[in-house]
Amino acid sequence: MNFYCNPLRLEYRYQVIPDSTKEEFTVSREAADPTVIEFHGQYYLFASMTLGVYTSVDLVTWEYHRLPEVLPLYDYAPDARVVGDYVYLSASNNAHPCNFYRTKDILHGPYEEIPGTFPFWDPNLFVDDDGRLYFYWGCANDKPLYGVELNPDTMEPLGEPVGLIYGDPSEKGYERVGEDNGRYGEATFSSMPYIEGAWMDKFEGRYYLQYAAPGTEFNTYCDGVYVGDAPLGPFVPAKNNPYSLHPGSFLPGAGHGSTVTDAAGNLWHASTMRISVNHMFERRVGLWPAGVDADGELFCNQRYGDWPRRVTGKIEDPWAGPEWMLLSYGKHVAATSEAVGHEAVHAVDENVRTCWMAEVDTNPALILDLGELFDVHGIQVNFADGDVHLPEALQTVPEGKERRIIDEPIYTRFLLEASCDGVHYDVLWDQRQVTTDYSHDFLPMEAGRKIRYLRLSQMQLPFHQRPSVSGLRVFGIGGGELPQQATAEVTAAGDMDLEVTMSSPDAVGYNVLWGYAPGKLYHSYLTYEAHCHIGALKKHGSYYLRVDCFNENGITEGKILNIDL
Repeated sequence: MNFYCNPLRLEYRYQVIPDSTKEEFTVSREAADPTVIEFHGQYYLFASMTLGVYTSVDLVTWEYHRLPEVLPLYDYAPDARVVGDYVYLSASNNAHPCNFYRTKDILHGPYEEIPGTFPFWDPNLFVDDDGRLYFYWGCANDKPLYGVELNPDTMEPLGEPVGLIYGDPSEKGYERVGEDNGRYGEATFSSMPYIEGAWMDKFEGRYYLQYAAPGTEFNTYCDGVYVGDAPLGPFVPAKNNPYSLHPGSFLPGAGHGSTVTDAAGNLWHASTMRISVNHMFERRVGLWPAGVDADGELFCNQRYGDWPRRVTGKIEDPWAGPEWMLLSYGKHVAATSEAVGHEAVHAVDENVRTCWMAEVDTNPALILDLGELFDVHGIQVNFADGDVHLPEALQTVPEGKERRIIDEPIYTRFLLEASCDGVHYDVLWDQRQVTTDYSHDFLPMEAGRKIRYLRLSQMQLPFHQRPSVSGLRVFGIGGGELPQQATAEVTAAGDMDLEVTMSSPDAVGYNVLWGYAPGKLYHSYLTYEAHCHIGALKKHGSYYLRVDCFNENGITEGKILNIDL
């Protein structure tokens, strides 16, 4: 299998978080703040609140491994870096000095502890070409990201920390808080962004310091980038900012991540995707192709960022479009049981924050009609968590912890059947006996199969939940005509915002692309509406914009427009 579909197919861990009174608790899944490294021919993905690490040989299929208790598994934003023969690990805690750990064998250890000398949030270790170590950290809306050189033997700072990146939402629209960067009102806690999630890379002798803003609970959670000629700066914002942004489509968000080079020399960027329904930190992990262009600008391709993507060998064109189109949006769907407010239509509305939920749990079924026969090549089944009944033994928090990360074996099971006529069904995907827990499962079928109807049934979700599906997403190839080129009207709405209105009678949706030059339309916003607000812009910038439209048969590119703010 060499196709994946964001969010990544990982076994996301549940956690129990008491409220401030300790009388109630929330339950949600989380994996966030991903660090991806390559070590001895294998990829390792570390993420917050997972108690372990995921391994892969191809960036597509990931296997979970529990890590030893000696590591700070309950601390956020785990960082990992290869330094010589070792991998160095650390994680966030501002209550006490944070230790470093190093090992030559991530899965089996042993781990050598290097006592910490100062507390930090969102750490990132970087080793320069000359072997010198530098350290970056920070996570606050009133402080910058810091950097300092470390003694490679003791991991103690060599000198005083340097403030490197400060929040500036008055000049950088992508740092403004709120949905669509404040389009629908300011965040309730502050108007200043959280500047966090440092990650350093070096390309062609230049240093690229990446950072996250404005907050993980917003659809515009993104990674910006500053560039400098030395590891501690000075740094200036790159022309292409933000670097990683995915504000639309099924599951938005692309902030607080890491950039890794694969075995074929391709760059990939992993970041945090937002759900934030059951808890603000209900999050997932996404992965996208990245690169550095001829002008030294770091970019990330998120144009169809949660559609299936092939991973194989050297990527010749990082901007190549999707091989398969979305077939399921807005199609007729019915359920044998549905709860009020969680009707079946929510399984195909391309919104991870809504879901179909059965009213009763006596083997309900969800039946999707694509409207005609299609060549289906990929199906993603996304389960929501809306009715979790934890056993009493798991409702308590371990002593000395602020939460419980559930480590007991749990399974997500279902049966998916396919039909051409809605009467005779064949088994397409039988997950009824699996011993895995994939809440976002993906079945690629490269050869394709003719399908009109899909029936999802016999769902067994963890902790006796009523079956809940946030997305039954189907991808493939239609045999009809491409949509007509979209007409688009773009107007400035202030000095950091654009309003875009578009129309095409044959389109299912639109992808608004923009950038600072006609050949650098590196940012995108996928929407199924005829209007889009873009607030992730720099003050008084000059932008080029193109509105592409798509349907089940493919994509029609729009005309490039220019607008000055």
